Amino acid sequence: MRSMRWLWQCAMLFTVCTGGWLQAAEPVQHPNIVLILADDLGQRDIGAFNPETFYETPNIDRLATQGMLFTDAYSANPVCSPTRFSVQTGRYPTRVGATNWFSGRRKGKYAPAPLNSFMPLEETTIAEALKTAGYRSALLGKWHLGAKEYAPEVQGYEFYFPQGNPMPDWRWNKLPEDKRPVRSDKLEDFHTLVLADETCKVIRDFAKQPFFVCMAMNAVHTPLIAPSEIVKKYEKKALALEGKAEFAPEEQVWPGDDKRETRILQKHATYAAMVECMDIAVGRVVKQLEELGLAEQTIVCFVSDNGGLSTAEGSPTSNLPWRGGKGWVYEGGIRVPFIVRWPGQVASGSICSTPVCSIDLFPTFLEAAHVSQPSGTEIDGVSLLPLLKGQSIAERDLFWHYPHYSNQGGFPGGAIRRGNLKLVERYEDGRVHLYDLSTDPGEQVDLADQKPAEVAALRDSLHHWYTDVGAKFLAPFKGSPEPWSPSQK
Repeated sequence: MRSMRWLWQCAMLFTVCTGGWLQAAEPVQHPNIVLILADDLGQRDIGAFNPETFYETPNIDRLATQGMLFTDAYSANPVCSPTRFSVQTGRYPTRVGATNWFSGRRKGKYAPAPLNSFMPLEETTIAEALKTAGYRSALLGKWHLGAKEYAPEVQGYEFYFPQGNPMPDWRWNKLPEDKRPVRSDKLEDFHTLVLADETCKVIRDFAKQPFFVCMAMNAVHTPLIAPSEIVKKYEKKALALEGKAEFAPEEQVWPGDDKRETRILQKHATYAAMVECMDIAVGRVVKQLEELGLAEQTIVCFVSDNGGLSTAEGSPTSNLPWRGGKGWVYEGGIRVPFIVRWPGQVASGSICSTPVCSIDLFPTFLEAAHVSQPSGTEIDGVSLLPLLKGQSIAERDLFWHYPHYSNQGGFPGGAIRRGNLKLVERYEDGRVHLYDLSTDPGEQVDLADQKPAEVAALRDSLHHWYTDVGAKFLAPFKGSPEPWSPSQK
């Protein structure tokens, strides 16, 4: 494993110093696109982004050496459904009120903003857009964008293989023995590997014409379940970390005054095994493309829907140096792993530090496939093809809007990133914090009082964006005082 990471680091150094070893080739008119979407996977969970990670991800690391790694990639929201909306449409989820997981409305000091718990059928998905160019399409795994009447089959996808999260132990144990689903501890029966095998079947079936296939894994979302053989491997590995601090205090927002902690040490054996199974799944899909001779004409994109789970529900991973995790607008909740491999078009082992977001996948895929963007629709993302070719894109602000109390303790809030500066705004009382991510990646040093001009400029842009996308905010309970609103800045 160390040798693999050493080779990866050498590849990165060579690319940074020499510009990589890309051999330019004429791109195919309609490249295949495989999108691998992980669930709740933190950026620091992958060896290519964190050579010191506790987890082992050789297949994803290899993907990074063969393509471009984005150091500053973001999800459009700190939880799943809104980000999945942004991936499918290229639009900020706030535009349709899809601002929390479907259908989560956790009450706190105030009532959360109204939540739209489905993706409107009027939205144009990647599958619908690419269909105009003759693409076949399939989504396998987690949809989480609405029930049957809003399922992938009615959103442009030719094939849908649904797969929910495995049943957690507490629910399985409550069932009568004759009602319990059969459980297998074999690696080949593990849900993540089953999904990979089904994805490979679809790729084989689609191989003779352009296709878009999205493998939307449940991994590494809870429940924390993995094959025992791999769990035991990491239990032994974790022994070397005995005695080290695993948690540190984090601010408490919901549900009360109980102390909240965030994990600061990666050593959770079951979670590590889940990460390894996910990596094996990625390796199988990539290998299938190579065996079919499709690698050179296929874009492979690997990304997560939000940051790692570090403050609740078992707190299985650490996102350090990023603060917080899933459910928080701090970096730990929205900074995600993002890798793109496109042989002959993207320099092997290249690194991009330009801030990008999940809203950018839709326009990137469409431009790569020579498909026009849908008319009459406001697309918020931009094509990343210039970055993938070693060029640049225009500087822009990135925005977040999360008017909810998250299951993970996160506060209702918004954020804007401009360059290295990030402004965080709290929706309960309107307080703002300013961080310089270049010197303070952990968002611990609040510069708001020192840089009032920057605060005013960023806040003004954030509030203009709220208006543009029709953002909704907290509401009072009957008899309670009014919460803050942007009009009170």
